[in-house]
Amino acid sequence: MKVIKNKYVKYIIFTFSIVLFFSLILNYKDKYFSEEELIKEVYKNKDEDPKEINEQYTILLENLFDYRNKAILEKNEDILKKLYDTNIKFGLWAYEHEIKKMQYLENWSSKQGVNFNDIKTKVKIKKMREREENLYGIICDVSTEYKYSYENDRDKENMFRIGTYHYLHVKIKDNNYIITKEWYTDPLADSLNLENIKSDEIKDYILSCKKPEFTINERCQKVHPTLTKEQEKAIAYAHKYCGAAADEEDGLMFNKKYKDFNGDGGDCANFASQIMYESGRFKKNALWNYEKGSATKAWVNAQGFKNYIINSGRGSYIAKGGYEEVYREAYNLKPGDFVGYEKKGRITHVSTVTGFDSKGYPLVTCHNTDRLLVPWDLGWSDKAIRFHLIRVNY
Repeated sequence: MKVIKNKYVKYIIFTFSIVLFFSLILNYKDKYFSEEELIKEVYKNKDEDPKEINEQYTILLENLFDYRNKAILEKNEDILKKLYDTNIKFGLWAYEHEIKKMQYLENWSSKQGVNFNDIKTKVKIKKMREREENLYGIICDVSTEYKYSYENDRDKENMFRIGTYHYLHVKIKDNNYIITKEWYTDPLADSLNLENIKSDEIKDYILSCKKPEFTINERCQKVHPTLTKEQEKAIAYAHKYCGAAADEEDGLMFNKKYKDFNGDGGDCANFASQIMYESGRFKKNALWNYEKGSATKAWVNAQGFKNYIINSGRGSYIAKGGYEEVYREAYNLKPGDFVGYEKKGRITHVSTVTGFDSKGYPLVTCHNTDRLLVPWDLGWSDKAIRFHLIRVNY
């Protein structure tokens, strides 16, 4: 009888151990492998437009983001903290991420010599389900518009827009949303540490510049040629199809004629290639090609795209190096040119220049994350990152 009892106890212990083991494995997978799954899930639902979602949920979510924007503008951590359930680890992580984002924007604006005047958000819910009572899982497009002006030219307001795709858990409390979990590809996640950059010298230079009107750059005394029809087409195409960052009348979407490669490593080079091809200036060839959902490395890979443009003679270097080495040269960029962002020896992102702000600072438009007329270094100011400024021969 004693032997049977011992066997029974051993069986219970063994079973419990197995259950515990698999629980740990599943938790480990959820923590470390969920981002790839989330990327695929978010982008898979990017083009959905469910009519049945009640407008009140969209309004509640926009109110939540507006409060978050208010906190960032006012640099108020207390307002920010009230939007998160920090008693839950995922809620705490989401809150801590936004604190870092707030600090980065403050550092960047100090370096740039600008003040943010307003931040507004538009939300488009793609998928929503009640996970439990008053707790919802939401996938949505978020278009955030930033307005800023320079310290010595406050009357001239500049605007850029960033589009992001979010997966979040929110619970309703007192008719408001509280975030318990949030994931999105943040364009500021690679934000550089600006503490060691000589901000005063850079700021003084930026504030002394003026916007080129494609006649004379008063700072550099260089003549900018009139935009070609191909450059104009390239700019129009970039602005229309920059996804969640685009104007609402353009549908906030990518060009469905092309595959979205976000679920396969990124769509930035694919979009940069589209911009060049759709301008009518550049023809496809064996090395640089897209057809029926398939693309060559030179078309869809950031490093491959940069190498092809340089080696083919379709582009040439303006400058390359760290921010402090190239920021003055960046004023030689023209619409249709592009910036390559190098991390650890590889180009990991490319953005196309499509405009200038009131101080002539180049603005870029791109995919992943979606950007419309964003300052070319915003989110990339780290000393470990090298910039490749490329002239495209339109």
